[in-house]
Amino acid sequence: MSKLDADLLNIGYSGHCLHAGPIIRGEEDYKEVDIAQRQRILKKMMGFIRRMDIQYKSFYIEKKQFDNSLEAIGRISKQLSIFIREHLQFFFKFDTVKVYYDNGQTEVNKILSSVLNALLDNVEFKKVMPRDYRLFQVADFMCTLTLVRLKMEHKEMSRSETVFFENERTLKKQYLKHLDAKELK
Repeated sequence: MSKLDADLLNIGYSGHCLHAGPIIRGEEDYKEVDIAQRQRILKKMMGFIRRMDIQYKSFYIEKKQFDNSLEAIGRISKQLSIFIREHLQFFFKFDTVKVYYDNGQTEVNKILSSVLNALLDNVEFKKVMPRDYRLFQVADFMCTLTLVRLKMEHKEMSRSETVFFENERTLKKQYLKHLDAKELK
């Protein structure tokens, strides 16, 4: 963590909460920050992720494929359940599986609680403020990149995403390739 904090300090962003979506779109705290500086911020975050001993898995659905939210909740719950069952030995290596959440998406929190508590005995949930946890910010960044990848694959990237990442080749080479290396298969 100290390396990332030092890298951010070197570019003038010590102590800031890194929220990937607003950084990419130039919103909120980043609306007065030029694109080159915002790109440097996310490149520092990507460098940090590359050095970390971390793995992740994203689950996603396309809401438009479902008539109601109950069907969508069922589908994502099933994806998560299957994944955990296939990787039980991985999760059993940990004394505690910690889930940090920010009350952002109520349905997601309910899915995580019900599925994880049903399948694992060692789950601990902790409500956090994103600004206080760099790993939470890392997770946000990884989820944002997963969404950007899906939008790229469906040719639905926003103008701000297209401008930020410059082109698909740069997005793949500088971000997605490194993200793929961290995915828990």
